[in-house]
Amino acid sequence: MVKNNYLSISGRKYMGKRYLFYTFFIISICWNLKSSAQIDSTNLPLFIIDTKGLRIVDEPKIEANLKIIYNEYGYTWKSDDPNIYDGNIGIEIRGRYSAMLPQKPYGFETRDSSGNNLNIPLFHMPPENDWILLANFNDKTFMRNSLAFELFRQMGHYAPRTQFCELILNGQYQGIYVLTEKIKVDKNRIDIAKLTEEDNTGDDVTGGYVFKVDYFDEYNSWESRHPPFKSSTERVHYVYYYPKPDEITDQQMQYIQQFVDQMESALYKAGSQGLVNFMSDYMNLDSFVDYFLLNELARNVDGYKKSSFFYKDKNSNGGLLHAGPIWDFDWAWKNIDECIFGATDGSGWAFTVHQCDPWPVPPGWMVKLMEDIRFKKMVKDRYQELRQTILSETSIFKYIDSVSYVLDEAQVRHYNRWPILGQHVGAPEVDPQPATFEGEINKFKNWISTRLSWLDLQFSSVIVTALEDSTKKEIAENTTCTIYPNPAQTYLYLKTDKVVSNISLYSSKGKQINISYLSGLGALDISTLPDGLYIMKNLFTDGSQWTGSFIKR
Repeated sequence: MVKNNYLSISGRKYMGKRYLFYTFFIISICWNLKSSAQIDSTNLPLFIIDTKGLRIVDEPKIEANLKIIYNEYGYTWKSDDPNIYDGNIGIEIRGRYSAMLPQKPYGFETRDSSGNNLNIPLFHMPPENDWILLANFNDKTFMRNSLAFELFRQMGHYAPRTQFCELILNGQYQGIYVLTEKIKVDKNRIDIAKLTEEDNTGDDVTGGYVFKVDYFDEYNSWESRHPPFKSSTERVHYVYYYPKPDEITDQQMQYIQQFVDQMESALYKAGSQGLVNFMSDYMNLDSFVDYFLLNELARNVDGYKKSSFFYKDKNSNGGLLHAGPIWDFDWAWKNIDECIFGATDGSGWAFTVHQCDPWPVPPGWMVKLMEDIRFKKMVKDRYQELRQTILSETSIFKYIDSVSYVLDEAQVRHYNRWPILGQHVGAPEVDPQPATFEGEINKFKNWISTRLSWLDLQFSSVIVTALEDSTKKEIAENTTCTIYPNPAQTYLYLKTDKVVSNISLYSSKGKQINISYLSGLGALDISTLPDGLYIMKNLFTDGSQWTGSFIKR
């Protein structure tokens, strides 16, 4: 599908020539890469899969045997007896874009001798039967997902647990993988009430549910009645995740659709002031704050337009909508040639991805929440709190250093199997590609430092001060001012019963911008401004002031 001179493949939009370059380069790798890597021993768990001559496909799962060997206190040898697992599995290729890459990601389920699901504990993970082997072709540090999951857990939320390992498939070494929990509803993962086909009335039908923004079809999703923005002709779709599309009852479908519809009605009808008070009846706002902060730290646009999960417990257990668990960070923590996210100075808000005409279409929830002064203050206060602990460079780099140390031996084998260091593969990064694993780790750290510096500015600049001052004055003086339309393209109109004496305008980076106020029109001419988020501070002749935000696009 060609749209606006962009080529859309697997739900991602690229400038055509550049994407074709990467596609053909990847194809050439698929044809020409030959493994020179061998493995006899490792300090990591070793997975050995035998498909008995069958080819692994993307549905259905095929029968295979899995052996897992791990000596926690020394080296694991390929010739050792399996001591973690030795049994049947069903396995398939998983993912969408990642499934196109040479190192394939896999989903597998542990099974008993009769082919039934077999719940088992693996390493430090509670018993389950659904597991994922994440590939690392698009992540040369191996830890973009695991770092994000670790941080979200430290924030106090559930995120999938992980374990680094190496894989031999049908006798051929395949490199480093990340064993990962599949997002599931159970007491050790998303701990909400389970629904059965009999739970169709009263409190029973109110939870629990998990749904997501992701690739969809007419059978696995529903369409929101609300466009993500007033001027938008696009429609948002929500994908049923739990209960599954083929298991959810009509009454349960109706309930979760009505709940989300009521929440969206309240969100989009509320003004930009006092929105937090309205939404606290529907949303666990603390979870939305942390979800926002983590995805913004990693500048993860996929956290808003795909792989974006939400869950709701039954009303007797609180009944609020939570953001998360987080998922899918292999395109994050890097500068990519996609829309406005190639900036190398750490700038750019991931939640403004709607400006890039993405598919799937993201809901406008976060954009609307970020119009509210009190929600912004919640974000700012939480950010400053976390920067002293788990979001400090010291804490983040300690995790990166510990993982890179553990992987240092295995990465040599991995990059013998997949000789891609120094080359552009996977996500279209704009930065030069280091020729060593150490260089990749240093690039990763430098990216995080640059991003944190930019975020520090956003949460400590004149913007935050203006917002806090405005909050206090609104409470004390009830100053009234309305700006519209929002988003705006050419003129931004002001509606107020006071006389404007001065207007100050700031970019999202906190830089003041000279702007002319056309008093005769009661409007600002913003036609020459670059697209983005802006903060406007109005000073009135009576000494009061008002601060608001708008998006130019």
